[in-house]
Amino acid sequence: KDSIHDVSFKVRKGEIVCIAGIDGNGQTELVHAITGLEKIKSGKVKLNINGEMRDVSHTSIRYKNTHGISHIPEDRHKHGLILDYTLEQNLVLQRYLEPEFQSHGMIRFKEVRKYAERLIQEYDVRSGQGPITISRSMSGGNQQKIIFGKWLERNPKVFMMDEPTRGIDVGAKYEIYDLIIKMAKKGKTIIVCSSEMPEILGITNRIGV
Repeated sequence: KDSIHDVSFKVRKGEIVCIAGIDGNGQTELVHAITGLEKIKSGKVKLNINGEMRDVSHTSIRYKNTHGISHIPEDRHKHGLILDYTLEQNLVLQRYLEPEFQSHGMIRFKEVRKYAERLIQEYDVRSGQGPITISRSMSGGNQQKIIFGKWLERNPKVFMMDEPTRGIDVGAKYEIYDLIIKMAKKGKTIIVCSSEMPEILGITNRIGV
């Protein structure tokens, strides 16, 4: 795709940078290019890994994830969750290979359950049946909290967020704004693509249009 070209910017630790604009102007394609969901024809994506700026443009999505790039997608139903999976299954989707959750190729279900119960409490996820709640049945705000919670637990360096509060209620929006600001204060690098002016002006340090 030729949706975006001649785009260059840097984002530092502890900074919230917003890419602002109405839908359809290339923001989502930019996010997909950085996170690896779409291959780029030219240019470079560089990430600070152990004090060294490395070119991660053509590395796998898993490599980007394990080296510090997270992705809060615009379409949480398509790219953020498997809707017919339970809450606990969604929470370990990107971590099930870790020793905490598997042993000799077998899932440690008790550990998965304990992990899910902790995150439900920590991020105030409202779910009718707790860890075994089917994700499809949950509200948009609580679905988004699942996505934020599982990424926050991985402690990434960079948060890529595309319309992070779209389609959720006002209360959940402010909880997510609070999480974003807290992450920045902890030194995380945050890029937010948004079309909501109050959101753009309320939480960001720099704005690109």
